[in-house]
Amino acid sequence: MKDDLGLEIIGQNNVAVVSFKATSISNYEGIDAAAVRIREFVDNNKPSKVVFDFEQVKFFSSQVLGLLLEVRATLKELGGEVVISAINPQLHRVFTITNLDKIFRFFPDRQSALEAVAAG
Repeated sequence: MKDDLGLEIIGQNNVAVVSFKATSISNYEGIDAAAVRIREFVDNNKPSKVVFDFEQVKFFSSQVLGLLLEVRATLKELGGEVVISAINPQLHRVFTITNLDKIFRFFPDRQSALEAVAAG
């Protein structure tokens, strides 16, 4: 699945990878549309793990944090987990400042995130 925002959702082996290809994720309507697509994917496919890949992203609004927390809450109810890969250091600081670095696991790239969630 892909859209104008550069959102791509790939599911395999009970793991979903949500990739953002845009360098800036700040458009309210765009984030809202992405949230709807991600919710639908999670509701329909019930993955146990979701990897959010931020490799291309240089900036995002706080609305993205809300989306991550929402997906995390949904997966936690199902015994699942949300992990984050390839986030740049400046964006990682947002997680540290808000103490969200304590509730998400971070990986340097998509592959290491996938290996970690596959290992349990």
